[in-house]
Amino acid sequence: KEKDIGTFSKALYRCCSFFFSGLLIRWQTSAPRVRTLSSSNSFSQNIPSGLWKLGRLNHVAIAVPDLEKAQSLYKDVLGAQVSETVALPEHGVYTVFVELGNTKLELLHPLGDRSPIASFLQKNKTGGMHHICIEVDDIKAAMTELKKKKIRILSEEPKIGAHGKPVIFLHPKDCHGVLVELEQA
Repeated sequence: KEKDIGTFSKALYRCCSFFFSGLLIRWQTSAPRVRTLSSSNSFSQNIPSGLWKLGRLNHVAIAVPDLEKAQSLYKDVLGAQVSETVALPEHGVYTVFVELGNTKLELLHPLGDRSPIASFLQKNKTGGMHHICIEVDDIKAAMTELKKKKIRILSEEPKIGAHGKPVIFLHPKDCHGVLVELEQA
């Protein structure tokens, strides 16, 4: 019996070794490779050193036809922290911010007949992504440089945005179809 157990153990060992070595080889060849940017990459060499710098993504703005339903979705269904509604008559919108930890969503609803959100919702009845907002460290320098690069800015001067900071909007046709808001950090 001891001989049978020894033979069985050896056979089991060989079988497991074969099986696990096959798994290890498959894992090594199918495991995703992580690529990193090195300092020698040409990617970083093509970025001009300007007088201003882009910062973090501040928020993604979503136009909504029903602000209360949208607030309820993010607060009651998804469990997010949702701000109170704030009216911004100079921009023609009501805003609500949804905190996401690493950024925010800005829910936009029309305020007044001339609201840009009203015209957006006429074309997009169920709402949708309206713009992205990126922080900059010097909004005036950004405006000057962007104008030199033929990027259209939708206002002559920055306006005070929902966070109480100066903002500008860049024409979506100059930004690959995306309305971009720049906000002073």
